[in-house]
Amino acid sequence: MQKATIADVRAYIIDAAGADYHDQDRGHWIIDTPIANPMSVYADYKSSRVSWGINALGSVIVEVELDNGQTGVGISTGGEPACFIIERHLKRFLIGQSPYNLELIWDQMWRATLPYGRKGLAIHAISAVDLALWDVLGKLRGEPVYAMLGGKTKDKLPVYATTIRPDLAQRMGFHGAKLPLMYGPADGVDGLRKNVELMRQSREQVGPDFRLMFDCYMALTLPYAIELARALAPYDVYWLEECLPPDDYAGCAELKAAVSSCLFTGGEHEYTRYGHRELIARKCFDILQPDLTWVGGLTEARRIVAMASAYDIPVIPHGSGVFAYHLQYAFTNCPMAEFLMMSPEADKIAPIFGDVFVQEPLPKDGYLMLPDRPGWGLELNRDGLNLLRPCAAG
Repeated sequence: MQKATIADVRAYIIDAAGADYHDQDRGHWIIDTPIANPMSVYADYKSSRVSWGINALGSVIVEVELDNGQTGVGISTGGEPACFIIERHLKRFLIGQSPYNLELIWDQMWRATLPYGRKGLAIHAISAVDLALWDVLGKLRGEPVYAMLGGKTKDKLPVYATTIRPDLAQRMGFHGAKLPLMYGPADGVDGLRKNVELMRQSREQVGPDFRLMFDCYMALTLPYAIELARALAPYDVYWLEECLPPDDYAGCAELKAAVSSCLFTGGEHEYTRYGHRELIARKCFDILQPDLTWVGGLTEARRIVAMASAYDIPVIPHGSGVFAYHLQYAFTNCPMAEFLMMSPEADKIAPIFGDVFVQEPLPKDGYLMLPDRPGWGLELNRDGLNLLRPCAAG
């Protein structure tokens, strides 16, 4: 075992267009497509999610450096506020510590942030640090992250596309397509009809054997979600995702019990094993979807996957890219991966994180195959990014 200690931790924001997939230029389908969301009930913030600030914080990059010069990288959402938490608070639990002590470091970061954390920004910051630690440990050991988790349970990972063009996704070989739900309860009966019509047209395009899903992004009420699910039954929708606000555990359980024509999924905006334990105990979802860049990093996500396996619940992480792929390679109850189509017209396969990383793995013919490079197999694209340290400790 190579010995090394953590010499430095650096948190950056990125001054680069497209670094955060929620922050794209006008003309991109993610920005210009009507997408139902929690703010859709307000007319002033209905036309685009960036109008109410889904892109307000942006990305945070964490780089951990060992005393032998090796570095590891992680990413999350949180921008300057997350940088502040990392540089002024979390950093103290890493400097001088062995990178092998992942569990100890995670537990100390978690306990220290309990007074202001538990969900949201503090866990985002912990996630970025944790992902960077796994990366640098993999480089120290000369192993990919999936190998450190126990090795491969599959040689290639099936992938579905999140897109507005299911027809193109099918032609590219993806194993399904997830569309954004365009209209919510504030759009009334007409909006519901338009949602159903979109799914009808999509099913007509791709035929009966291609999986189709709707991402409802916390936009619905329980009565609307039940009505929508029943109206969609003729079109064999595989799942409806995140229909209700994430804290409405009782509503999610009632929805799942009321409708049998499709599966219900969620967990993207849930945090840590404690939140996901609640989802499992209350029987909220058929499939869990933690995001590794938000849920507490890989250290916490592997606990969630193990816990879900005891209940035969599949885990298909929300679009956290390569970080999720390593987890899914290593666990048998992770059957499929999400790939967010980041080309403006959803017609080309492009890196999820834009130009942030070098050699970000991409799917081909509907499958994702990971190389055997150490850690995540990524490097920061220093030539193409302007990395800023706005909150470095003085």
